[in-house]
Amino acid sequence: MPLLGLECKKEHPKSKRVGYFWTAVCLLIGVGSVAGCSQSAVMPNTLDPQGPGAARIADLWWLMLALGAGVYLIVMGLLVWALWRKRPNEGTGSGPPAADASNGGTKSRSQRLIIGGGVVFPAVILSIVFGFTLHTLSDLNGVRQDDPLVIEVIGYQWWWEINYPDQDFVTANEIHIPVGEAVRFELKAADVIHSFWVPELHGKLDLVPGQTNTLWLEADEPGEYRGLCAEFCGIQHAKMLFIVVAEPREAFENWLAAQQGPAPQPVGELAQQGLAVFTGAGCNECHTIRGTAANGELGPDLTHFAGRLTLGSGVFPNNRDYLARWVLNPHDLKEGNLMPAASLSDPELEALLAYLESLR
Repeated sequence: MPLLGLECKKEHPKSKRVGYFWTAVCLLIGVGSVAGCSQSAVMPNTLDPQGPGAARIADLWWLMLALGAGVYLIVMGLLVWALWRKRPNEGTGSGPPAADASNGGTKSRSQRLIIGGGVVFPAVILSIVFGFTLHTLSDLNGVRQDDPLVIEVIGYQWWWEINYPDQDFVTANEIHIPVGEAVRFELKAADVIHSFWVPELHGKLDLVPGQTNTLWLEADEPGEYRGLCAEFCGIQHAKMLFIVVAEPREAFENWLAAQQGPAPQPVGELAQQGLAVFTGAGCNECHTIRGTAANGELGPDLTHFAGRLTLGSGVFPNNRDYLARWVLNPHDLKEGNLMPAASLSDPELEALLAYLESLR
């Protein structure tokens, strides 16, 4: 039929099938390429579990991948068969085949294929996934430790308060646990809903205001495991990180003992001046430093701040350069946080940095 002055040529059915096939292949390659580009070398690998909880979750993921891949191959095989199979009267230009006795059998086979492939087969696959999911949840809920270490985590916008209630001290954004022991975490939120997730050790669990949720965490090997907030909680949600440090029991006990003590007294004139700057600038109204007059509760406890690996809730390395930038203008590094910028002279800044670096 002429269309806009052009004569449309009839395309051969086989050419159409080839086009459909390569379109599907290109889409598959494109999806795979996007998925590959989305991987980040910085973020932890959920498929490299370092704890029993994460291992059970990873096993369930591999099962779902295997079942999904099997279903995909079956569907693609049926698609290829449907595209390449020979149809009655194909290429002859005649209409549909006349009704005969065989049409009833073809219709019956089609109905069986629809019921079997569209109802029964998905029901079987979903039942298998559901059963293994219940088994995984049962295993995760069964992880317990007699007389466990208890750690209370409180989520704020956008940092983490870490409380060791039995040891009577508080820290921030860095959690230490002994290797090979299940630790009970009591999760709370101070403002909005957050979500506590250490991908290499366990699945995520929400922190809900006014509610305490419990999670058991265990690490098989010593190491530093990155954690993050997995529930959107505001402008700096992506920069609400923390670190879990798993270490042998002896090293953990030494860390506990050091954390339980007060902040060391400043040694040297510069560090002593820094303590005066800390108080004079009003930092003590928001932060606590045990052993001093600073007892603020709005910001993280800084008693042993210099011993932490990061600052800014796991975002920046804890070194002098970033610490100076954070003190002078924290919003330049983490917009929207509640800490005000400090107006300090160069000597005052040097003294304050010297004091903060002494808090080990």
